[in-house]
Amino acid sequence: MESNGKSVDRQGRPVPVATGPIVWGQPGTNGQHAFYQLIHQGTRLIPADFIGFGRPDYADSPARLAHHDLLMANFFAQTEALAFGKTAEEVAAEGVPAELVPHKTFPGNRPTNTLLAPRLTPSVLGQLVATYEHKVFTQGVIWGINSFDQWGVELGKVLATRIASELREPDDAPEGHDSSTGALLRRYRRLRER
Repeated sequence: MESNGKSVDRQGRPVPVATGPIVWGQPGTNGQHAFYQLIHQGTRLIPADFIGFGRPDYADSPARLAHHDLLMANFFAQTEALAFGKTAEEVAAEGVPAELVPHKTFPGNRPTNTLLAPRLTPSVLGQLVATYEHKVFTQGVIWGINSFDQWGVELGKVLATRIASELREPDDAPEGHDSSTGALLRRYRRLRER
């Protein structure tokens, strides 16, 4: 995700498109109450990858395997719902009051990738990492950016080295920082002393 967070191309010109997609997620159904609603009905189109496994490591009993089946049912249902949504006509046909129809209508046509592997093994994990690393490289080539420089991260490291030495100083008024950072450093010192 961070590798393609660039605002200029390899020649130093402003990049005319958004780069560096934001990557986040949750295991199982945790995401349903964290961000799925945003993906289903939000105003921003958010492509989503769903990664599932035929048999989890914890499926050592029929009850646990049944639980995994429920998780996978949600896995498949969410991708189907994102793909096809629900029209106003379908919602109205269910007898939903007219004032609620727009709220229960979903546009669908939300892009997803579904990756399904037999089990999560070291080899499969390596394949997933390689897939996403290749995706980052390919996006960088298409956008004409250097996916592998990290000048913003480097600036943070330089500042962190300076701040780390200042945190050990007894002076309560660190100089050379903006007022917000200076106030935060003073507050941190007080909290550390408690």
